[in-house]
Amino acid sequence: MRFDPHHLLFGGAAPGAPLADAGLAVARVSAGLMMALGHGLGKLPPSPGFVGFVEGMGFPSPLLFAWLAALAEAAGGLLLAAGLFTRPAAAAILGAMAVAAFIAHGGDPVFATSGPSKELPLLYGAVMLTFLLAGCGRYGVDALFRRD
Repeated sequence: MRFDPHHLLFGGAAPGAPLADAGLAVARVSAGLMMALGHGLGKLPPSPGFVGFVEGMGFPSPLLFAWLAALAEAAGGLLLAAGLFTRPAAAAILGAMAVAAFIAHGGDPVFATSGPSKELPLLYGAVMLTFLLAGCGRYGVDALFRRD
């Protein structure tokens, strides 16, 4: 098996049935827009408070890592919603969610009836893992570039 970056970015033959791909599209657009609008765009540009939060987690170059997190959530969410570079966008968001779940919320429970928990970043992470593996399906911009 040879490495094919085009296949990695855009996928191969369209998978599955049209209704399954419609379901993927609904999940992709919903998760992407919720990530971008609810979590990412508000962090651009990173505020001093967010940079300080990143620094408090022990990251070197906290300004750089604050920008990377904000761009992963904002641009990654918009790209995911469009189905453009779906796998790289999902990978970037998955990385940000891993940091959120295991570092930012490292001491928090998985579930909580009140207060912070790991639940939301783990849920977003599971959704991103799905798109990292499956790609955008037949209803996304990546499908226009797919080679069969």
